[in-house]
Amino acid sequence: MKNVVLPQRLRSGDRVAVVAPSGRVDGARLAAGTEYLRSWGLDVQVMPAVLDGHERLKYLAAEDKARAEDLRSAWLDPQYAAVFCARGGYGVQRMVEYVDFDELAAVPKWFVGFSDITALHEPLNARGLVTIHGPMAAAVEQLAVAEGRERLRALLFEPETVTDLLAPRGASTVVGGVAEGQLRGGNLALLAANVGTPTYAPPAGVVVLEEVNEEAYQADRLLTQLLRAGWFDQVTGLVIGDFSQGGEGLDDTIRERLEPLGVPMVEGAAIGHEALNLAVPLGLPVRLNATAGTLTPSGLAGS
Repeated sequence: MKNVVLPQRLRSGDRVAVVAPSGRVDGARLAAGTEYLRSWGLDVQVMPAVLDGHERLKYLAAEDKARAEDLRSAWLDPQYAAVFCARGGYGVQRMVEYVDFDELAAVPKWFVGFSDITALHEPLNARGLVTIHGPMAAAVEQLAVAEGRERLRALLFEPETVTDLLAPRGASTVVGGVAEGQLRGGNLALLAANVGTPTYAPPAGVVVLEEVNEEAYQADRLLTQLLRAGWFDQVTGLVIGDFSQGGEGLDDTIRERLEPLGVPMVEGAAIGHEALNLAVPLGLPVRLNATAGTLTPSGLAGS
């Protein structure tokens, strides 16, 4: 296991960059979302390719190399204290071949995003860097929810104040017990799609999973692929977040596939695509008390 690297906390007046590694970005939504970040005293700068759009593929924010160059430029530029993704969608897997993750991990700074951004979290976390799975710069509905917005702000500015990553909503016990280890995971489809690729990095510790728009049989296929690949072999605990807009029987499918692992497990965590999306620090050591429904971070006070 790599040594954990925690970026420095943000302060009012810090300059941060917005990048778009994935889907096409709506300018009005981005403008509204970044106002929340500016209300924290941040100087928000949008990188050049964020609103470009791909010439042929309308679902991409820009050309693959341009999106990767925005990410690299923002990350390596010392004027930026953090890098926020504008949105998810689809596209990260097309541009990871142009990203040098060793280069990025050597310059610790906060990185924020979720969903498709899982494909960037995974290799960064594998190199020891703590990143934030949480609301993105154009996620207006999520940033508008006070509890979720405050969690993100607290992790960035006052991390020592975050003592239970599942509060305020909490989670329900599926399998009781206590588990410890680094928090890893993210979007189920992206984790499954990464199996067998150069950035494949199976976790060892507590895993959080979330998803959107999956039927029960589709989630079954994704979970079964991870199980067959041995992805869960060193997992010590499971936090099941929101599986939003899922089909009938989805919850039963998840339990049927994962309960036999016998590790402490909770479900119903407010992590994912719902309006309340509680940011969590991926790559950080945590303690999951599945019986009590709590997830306690370790080492946040030192950032």
